[in-house]
Amino acid sequence: MAMLEYNEIKEHKYIVFEGEPYEVLTSHVFRKQQRKPVNAAKLRSLLTGRIVEHSFHVSDKVEEADMSKKEVKFLYKNKGEYWFSEMNDPSKRFELPEAMIGDAGKWLKANTPVDALLFDDGEADEPKIIGLKLPIKMDLKVTEAHPATKGNTAQGALKEVALESGATIMVPMFIKEGDVIRVNTETGEYTDRASN
Repeated sequence: MAMLEYNEIKEHKYIVFEGEPYEVLTSHVFRKQQRKPVNAAKLRSLLTGRIVEHSFHVSDKVEEADMSKKEVKFLYKNKGEYWFSEMNDPSKRFELPEAMIGDAGKWLKANTPVDALLFDDGEADEPKIIGLKLPIKMDLKVTEAHPATKGNTAQGALKEVALESGATIMVPMFIKEGDVIRVNTETGEYTDRASN
């Protein structure tokens, strides 16, 4: 297992911290006056979703988490349960709890392929799913949109629309019901209109 120095703990890395897999959300290496440098990092537990802040010092080393990905297909959501199947075998279905899905749940639509994050702790027979990694940009259909109102459209006015996944986001006034738009799943923002 690879060991990371304090300054190698960077955004989007997966590490084992206090025996659990964490994703590094932010990291900032700096030096306080005459002291040795530290890396102030914000970490998100991949098991609980809990966010912690920790300062890694020059002498600290952490283990890089043994993470892998497996493509799975999102099937449907029912009463807080998210159901998936293996890509090549629809009969192998499994459910993931809402707490594990987190914010990603609002972008999921039926039959969407996504990457399941797998963590191998070395104890279980096979790696277990601990989260999802969505594509950064996803195309979603607008299911509900109020018509544009005449007025100040030159200033980049926005309106709220509902998407087929159930999420609501702010989009430019020219977007109408039935349009397919591209959404950044990390920021939750509209990026552009997808070609129909």
